[in-house]
Amino acid sequence: MNALKIRLQMFYYRHKKVTDFKPHVKKSKRSFWGNVILGLFLIALACLFFFPVLYMISQSLKPMNEMFIFPPKIWVKNPTLDNYRDFFNVLANTVVPFARYMYNTVLVVAIGSIGHIVLASLCAYPLAKYKFPGSKFINQLIVYSLMFNATVTMIPNFLTIANLGFLDTQAAIIIPGFASTLGLYLMKNFMEQIPDSLLEAAQIDGAGYVRIHFKIVMPIVKPALVTAFIMVFQSFWTNTGDKFIYTEAKKGFAYMVSQLANGKVNGMGASYAGISAAAAVIMFAVPLIVFLIMQNNVVSTMATSGMKE
Repeated sequence: MNALKIRLQMFYYRHKKVTDFKPHVKKSKRSFWGNVILGLFLIALACLFFFPVLYMISQSLKPMNEMFIFPPKIWVKNPTLDNYRDFFNVLANTVVPFARYMYNTVLVVAIGSIGHIVLASLCAYPLAKYKFPGSKFINQLIVYSLMFNATVTMIPNFLTIANLGFLDTQAAIIIPGFASTLGLYLMKNFMEQIPDSLLEAAQIDGAGYVRIHFKIVMPIVKPALVTAFIMVFQSFWTNTGDKFIYTEAKKGFAYMVSQLANGKVNGMGASYAGISAAAAVIMFAVPLIVFLIMQNNVVSTMATSGMKE
């Protein structure tokens, strides 16, 4: 009987949209014109945030004679793909092959993202569903850690990585990514909304903690997992690692793009401006594509208002 109850509850929570769990919400008292003004304000705000992306794309499509016009022009008059063509030509002529840079990046992103999701979910589950000595203090530390900029912790991180012997290896980027608290905080808050009755029914039926975590909790908090994955994916994708990795063959694609943006690649000359603009668009496009593929889960995570028993 308990097994049947678990299956029915699992089916319900997996197929029920998170936004369908609606608490009591007071009806808005805004007038029609108030909604119109709010809508126009949000549209203007969206255009403001989208403008840098549009300008970046426009810069990448400018030919050389438009790149250095003063005062600078926002819109490109004669769009061309020469900057992208030159970008891949430069990559083809580097000392370290482009495939090597990309391999290092894919390795770091794959291991770091998956490892962070697994470890963060394992830590978030007991913090969300169990009370033990020091749990409140740990939760406060997690919140406080979100306030520190990466620059503030750069020296302690470097000393820790050096003492662990991870310098000049990909582990210098992967291991600190495992300990990121943003995904942990997000998943913990999401797991707190899982009804305790569902977990208790699984325990009565004989399921252990590991089985409950991977078979029941993880499928339910899939939107939070995907959101955390997107965030940590972006951090690994844009991490140059130049503070910890010194061998050229061990560096990633982001490092190569940063060198292009600074004009430090031999033989580029004045053309580095257009090439760096194209490189910036490519670096931006990959996380954007990942986000667009998984955006439904992100919206579900941000829109959730809690599951009620």
